[in-house]
Amino acid sequence: MGDFDQFYSDLKQTEKKDSTLTSKQQMDRLLRPGSTYLNLNPFEVLQIDPETDVATARKKYRQVSLLIHPDRNLEESERAKKAFEILKKAIEQVEDPDELSRCRDMYVEGRARLAIIMSEKRRKQKRDGKNGTIEEDSPEGYNKALWVIVTKMFADREKKRRTLEDRANEEKKRVADEKVAAAEKRKLEDEYQKNYEESRDERRGSWRDFVSKKAKKEKKGQSFAGAGFRPPKTKLETSSTPTSTKK
Repeated sequence: MGDFDQFYSDLKQTEKKDSTLTSKQQMDRLLRPGSTYLNLNPFEVLQIDPETDVATARKKYRQVSLLIHPDRNLEESERAKKAFEILKKAIEQVEDPDELSRCRDMYVEGRARLAIIMSEKRRKQKRDGKNGTIEEDSPEGYNKALWVIVTKMFADREKKRRTLEDRANEEKKRVADEKVAAAEKRKLEDEYQKNYEESRDERRGSWRDFVSKKAKKEKKGQSFAGAGFRPPKTKLETSSTPTSTKK
């Protein structure tokens, strides 16, 4: 938890210097390193308590948005745009009843987790022969520990959402690829059928020519036989010895 602890301390020290913060400070706060996950918590972005009502959250949104609005920060317009989008997303989460409930539930679960951690720490203290006092017993220590737990919970939820989204996109891509493959297969089959139909007459013509030529040859052979053509007969040989006469 080291990185989270240090960030929490730096953040709270900065907020103590100026409860409202200047335009630059607000942009620095919202665009700080690691903001991708740290700004998932709309209550932290708006700097309000999780139980704050929506009307009060809107007032805080208007106050901060005036400080970081791109039109009022022309010299840092790109940073202002990014910070403004983060702030806008946060108020949209708070204004959505279902999302607001889910975000508040994070704190309910976070407190339950922290209670277990604190109980285990006290037992360990007692086993070690100590008085059982732990850091989380002080308001500041408790708030810091809760902040760390809840921040990680928001980060885990976002990672899970992205994983499910990636799976859904992969499934969509798989289905789309199958449709393309099926369409390509149908196209090839249609082209084959078309070529087959177009070449049918040609094949029939070739067969007719073959049959016709064959018939002509057969007819020609029959014509020779019908014209009385006969092969020459072989003459029989006769004896050349003269017949003897009787005296």
